[in-house]
This record gives sequence, structure tokens and C-alpha cells, in this order.
Amino acid sequence: MSTLYLFASAAEPVFDIARVIEDAQADGWDVCLGLTPTAARWLAGSLDGLAVLTGHPVRWDYRLPGEPDVWPAASAVLVAPATFNTVNRWALGIADTFVVGVVAEGIGKGIPMVAVPCVNAAYAQHPQFERSVETLRGAGVSVLYGEDGFVSHQPGEGAAGLFPWRHALDAVREAVVAD
Repeated sequence: MSTLYLFASAAEPVFDIARVIEDAQADGWDVCLGLTPTAARWLAGSLDGLAVLTGHPVRWDYRLPGEPDVWPAASAVLVAPATFNTVNRWALGIADTFVVGVVAEGIGKGIPMVAVPCVNAAYAQHPQFERSVETLRGAGVSVLYGEDGFVSHQPGEGAAGLFPWRHALDAVREAVVAD
């Protein structure tokens, strides 16, 4: 079985993560769930259940030196939802969180990766955001944003019902096949 690292940031679609894990498992993935610190705080009451669902501890922080890695090696990574901060940190190489550190290193390791930004239209207008999307695409990350992925919404309108989870899981499968 191939291992999918599912990394999620604190955006409204993160509340669908249990269903997404189940869908990925139905597709044949062994899923390891990683969260940004804020997403971990948002899902604090569900972390034990999510660990049972995946069969792996949910991670949001780096392990200490000398501690064993508790996850199998990744066959692929899906970063979704990826917030404005996560996308920009990743593209700029600011590996100050577990999730961004793993995906920043994953570029160099050649791990197939898919990202689905989840930003509102106001954030999307910031000049760094488009540069970050292009930087990640140039580094080989499949970024599903715009017509081929997530389409920004107006601030305060929410994004959960619009999030392309199925498309994201299909893109991960395609990225692994193409690798």
C-alpha cells in the first residue's frame, strides 16, 4: 500500500478531513495526517479519533532529535487546504512548522506533491501569492488553483462546500503514476 501524507492548514475545509481520509483509504492509500499548529488547535477534540482512523499519530510538530520517525515514508503528499501562509512559507522556504518543513524538503526528495490553496479573493490579490504559486509549480508541485482547482471566494463567504477534494485525490494518484 502506498503512503499519502495529507497535510492540512487552518481553513474551513479542514473540518471535512475525516471524510477525506476515508475517501483516500478507499482509493488504497495508507494516510498519515499532518496539520499546521492552528489546524491542530481547530481539530483538538478530534485528534485521537483521527489517529485511530489513520492508524498513525496525527502530527503538527517536529519530532525531537533521536526520536524515531513514527510514519512510513511518503509515496505522495497532498497539502490541502493550503492557506495563504502555508503557500507563501513553502514557496519561500520558511520551514518553521512541521508541515512546511516536510514539503519544503519533499521538493528536494522528488516526492510527488499536490497543493490546493484555499485563499479568499482578497488574499489572492497580494502580489506574493501568485509568485508563490508559480514558484511551487516551477519546483514540480502540482498546484490546483484557479480554473483547474480551487477558485477564490470573497472574504467571509466560506469555502468548505466549494473545495475540490475529489479532484485533489485524483491529482495525487495521477502525480504518482506520472512519477
